[in-house]
Amino acid sequence: MAKDRSLLDKFFLFLKGLSMGAANKVPGVSGGTVSFVLGFYEEMIYSFRKINYKAFLLLINGRYKSFFRYTNATFLMLVFGGSMFSYFSVSLVLDYLLQRYELYVWSSFFGMILGSIFYISKDFNDWRTRNVISMILGILLGVAISFMSPAKENDNLWFVFACGIIGVSGMTLPGLSGSFILILLGNYVLLLVDSVTMLFKTMTEIFTGDFSFMDSDERIRYLKIIATFTGGSAFGLVFTSHILGYVLKRWHQIVTAVIIGFIAGSLGIVWPWKKEVYKVVNGVNLLDSKGNKVIENFQRYFPNFSDTETWIAIFFIAFGAGIILLIDKYGSERKDYIDE
Repeated sequence: MAKDRSLLDKFFLFLKGLSMGAANKVPGVSGGTVSFVLGFYEEMIYSFRKINYKAFLLLINGRYKSFFRYTNATFLMLVFGGSMFSYFSVSLVLDYLLQRYELYVWSSFFGMILGSIFYISKDFNDWRTRNVISMILGILLGVAISFMSPAKENDNLWFVFACGIIGVSGMTLPGLSGSFILILLGNYVLLLVDSVTMLFKTMTEIFTGDFSFMDSDERIRYLKIIATFTGGSAFGLVFTSHILGYVLKRWHQIVTAVIIGFIAGSLGIVWPWKKEVYKVVNGVNLLDSKGNKVIENFQRYFPNFSDTETWIAIFFIAFGAGIILLIDKYGSERKDYIDE
């Protein structure tokens, strides 16, 4: 059901979408975790479940107001408007910081995920055997994904469509990083770097009245890829939301236990102390369309505690966890205020 929101609530919802979008772009960070911690995860799942046959009938019959209320469209537009905007704002800042202060950025993310585990688990008090087993399975799954080896790049359109379905899971499954999954599938650079670059270049040319891209087989190939990936992502969002909405309603505690375990198990993905392992073909580093080396995986190591840099990183871990705790405190106070 659509909620009536004040202008300030809408602004904060846009900012939450901005945060989720920025998280989705960083390999290892889950946009779903951000939505869970910021308190709009279940409403997002519920809203996507409303994109169904009834919504389609409302739309084709011209009942636009009913369609907007039924699908909670205002909420979806604000959240995903913020997510899209982040690709041209916050994500660019994150890219800059990752290039220059990589250890400290990853430390902040690590701390935020530690804080997220506390945030989600503090109200969880159903420690029956089935929930404990579910949590352990979630941990094992998260650890397994953390140490998987990436596949080779594959531009087959059916596979690209599947990548869209699987990659978008980072929004709907807290703890799962869609970007990291795309690295494992071998298509992160193809889909989120090269194809997006080609799309931006094409849109720029269209705005200037230049349609010469239509004669370029390479450009058309990338446009087909990004269109297929977008279609797979849209289908995946609706499909997985319907499944998750059903299981959350029937087995809420079990799902919460799995989510807590999965987030804990995937901590290895955002472990701050790691080195990039670049993809090499015939003894030469593979480069993306921007001339950057393509990351194949990460080599993790333990920090040197005699190094000042290590203690600065630990400070940023505490800083990241502190942000989540402040969000928790703000949310609790706001809830008490509303209840009064």
